[in-house]
Amino acid sequence: MLQVLCQAIFMPANGKIDNAMQKNDCANHVTVIGAGLAGSEAAWQLARQGIYVNLYEMRPATQTGAHKTGQLAELICSNSLGSTLIDRANGLLFDELVSLGSLLVECAIATRVPGGSALAVDRQAFSALVTEKIITHPCISLTREEVTDLPTGVVIFASGPLTSTTLANRLSEFTGTEHLYFYDELAPIISVDSIDMDIAFRASRYGRGILPEGDYINCPFTKEQYQAFVSELVKAQRIPLRDDEKIIETGVKSGSKFFFERCVPVEVMAGYSEDALAYGPMKPFGLKLSSTIQNPYAILQLRQDDLAGALYNMVGFQTNLTFAEQERIFRMVPGLQHAHFVRHGQMHRNTYLNAPVLLEPTLQFRRNPNLIGAGQIIGAEGYLGNIATGLYAGITAARLVMGVTPVIAPRTMMLGALVHYLTHADPKHFQPMKANFGLLYNEFTGKQSRQERIQAVIGKSQISRAEFLKRVILAE
Repeated sequence: MLQVLCQAIFMPANGKIDNAMQKNDCANHVTVIGAGLAGSEAAWQLARQGIYVNLYEMRPATQTGAHKTGQLAELICSNSLGSTLIDRANGLLFDELVSLGSLLVECAIATRVPGGSALAVDRQAFSALVTEKIITHPCISLTREEVTDLPTGVVIFASGPLTSTTLANRLSEFTGTEHLYFYDELAPIISVDSIDMDIAFRASRYGRGILPEGDYINCPFTKEQYQAFVSELVKAQRIPLRDDEKIIETGVKSGSKFFFERCVPVEVMAGYSEDALAYGPMKPFGLKLSSTIQNPYAILQLRQDDLAGALYNMVGFQTNLTFAEQERIFRMVPGLQHAHFVRHGQMHRNTYLNAPVLLEPTLQFRRNPNLIGAGQIIGAEGYLGNIATGLYAGITAARLVMGVTPVIAPRTMMLGALVHYLTHADPKHFQPMKANFGLLYNEFTGKQSRQERIQAVIGKSQISRAEFLKRVILAE
């Protein structure tokens, strides 16, 4: 039933897009700035309704410090879109996006690689598929150039956390507020044929995975190996920080002029305490051990990064170490003594806006209702959060150009709960946020167990989702 409702919302009146349709047959138009996850999703949702989209992407002519290609929806930090289990907050959002007809979720499923219950993808295949879908749609015109000013008309601003300085400054002038920022890191990627599988072993936590032998490659540490590794890690040479970055060395805080504690560099995390990694990204729990492995003190996991299974990334090992130190220290990991690094880790700056001050619950800017925000630039953290706000922005923009009042997703949906946080959080302490059950409006309290409350919330969310879709169809 939900799929039928979605088609009614997101498809033209004739029920399908004619591939032979010419761009001048598309009704109205919307400008979308940025062709990352949010921008690509927003453009697609508009185009499949027959609305013409001017989509702008500055890459590859103007590159960022983190992107490597000119492909749309390029994944930077990780190749995982998170859990697909519906009893996980990310999984509930995933389920909503499937029902809502998300293009990028569809592309992620099509390019999936083993990752346990997580939706891990082949980065290149995923971006290539999204790019193909976007550039071949008759209602989308892709322009490869940097936008330096805000266009007129209905505009979706989804330029992402690596927005160019010129455009970020222009947006600050328009909003009359200073944008915020935090620092994000990339984890290294290693060639699989350089991993010593006589030491490492395959397994998935709690048996969740696609491959029978396990989706992850696991590198086990003895206590002595772990302590030696941490000792070298905390004193390793790092890439020099600028003056305004040095606060990251003492731990990070959110807010204006501070940093966002989500992807803390592994070397910073190791400095919290000797066992911080062993109880964090290197926890040795939930794994079926091989006959030769006995009670490891810590485990470093590697997750497949491409469809061919030739590349694996170091899970949770975002870093700002120098490239030489990365190779020296990470080759201390049992099984990685001969590791070939296809990509080193690095740190980059992410910009976001103080969304609660600027945005309505429809993601429209208060100062200009024709300007709509989406993605990480408004504080949506996590790949699915970016996709979800892009989809939502597309719904809002479509209704604006059609002369129909935008609708607000209920807080009992994960999508609605995330948007509600972004537009209603305390502006003084606002920080980027990903999907989590704490955001959902929860009327189920009392003596219920946590799992019972989660199941009740899931049921309420599914009912709210159907009601939301009907409201979208029937409103005005």
